Amino acid sequence: MEIAATIIPIFTVVLLGWLAHQKGFMPPEFLGPANRIVYYLAIPAMIFRVLSKASLRDEFHGTVLFVTLAAVTLAYLAAWGICNWGRVAKPRAGVLIQSAGHGNLGYIGLSVAFYYLGETGLVRASLMAGFIIILQNMLSVFALQSHQAGRKAAGGRGVLTAMLGNPVILSALAGILASALGFPIPLVVQRSLDILSGLALPTALLLIGASLSIKAMRTYFLPVLGAVGIKLLVLPGVGLIFYRLFHVVPGDYLPGLILLASPTATVTYVMAREMQGDADFAVAAISASTLLSAGSFSFWLFLAGGLG
Repeated sequence: MEIAATIIPIFTVVLLGWLAHQKGFMPPEFLGPANRIVYYLAIPAMIFRVLSKASLRDEFHGTVLFVTLAAVTLAYLAAWGICNWGRVAKPRAGVLIQSAGHGNLGYIGLSVAFYYLGETGLVRASLMAGFIIILQNMLSVFALQSHQAGRKAAGGRGVLTAMLGNPVILSALAGILASALGFPIPLVVQRSLDILSGLALPTALLLIGASLSIKAMRTYFLPVLGAVGIKLLVLPGVGLIFYRLFHVVPGDYLPGLILLASPTATVTYVMAREMQGDADFAVAAISASTLLSAGSFSFWLFLAGGLG
């Protein structure tokens, strides 16, 4: 019941975003600015707010972080192997690999962590998200560059610059530093962060819904199933197996499992366009994995609860 009470409202808001976009309440010219507000202001404010006042010594779990990063790496490798075995065309192969491993942590993952696990779960998920985003970006850029037709892979300076400028990473680092130093946050700043934080998750979910494309899913239905299968089934499944092998209890690994089960990140489309990948395939993978993740989240949370 608790799983349904978490997943149904979240994806109801996602579907409302899709309906609002179809009816013209969220036109294309609105989506870009709104996305930037959420990505650069609201979500960083939320992450900094929860981390700056958390006891990181109690919330950080090194084994969970290690297992989570290992599972993400294996997902990229599995997708890479499938693309080589199936002789997938280069522009699509790079995007397929990225779609199979690059999760939507900021918009979907943190939403599920917060509404299912509360603020403690959000703190733990936010701590891991910074590390996972760094790894995801590195592996995604490497995959896309390696599959650029007729182009030589670029150096790592651009990748490093992009990661250092990532607002989720920066806000996580700032929150960790503020907590470690015991830096007092003035009341006026705290209340400003509270207001911005309240904007983050509901607006992010509406924007996710508005970006869904049923047409793209129909066009690329069969090839997109491989990426979605790895992202929603193989990746969290491997993570759960490893958590159990390392004897981690559900209370500690659930934030990591939620992040692993997150659907393909919307930034996949942006990166595909910038690096000559199959951008239409990226839209299909994002849309299909987002819709199907309602069921996969429910499955993994139910299974983790049953394992105790």
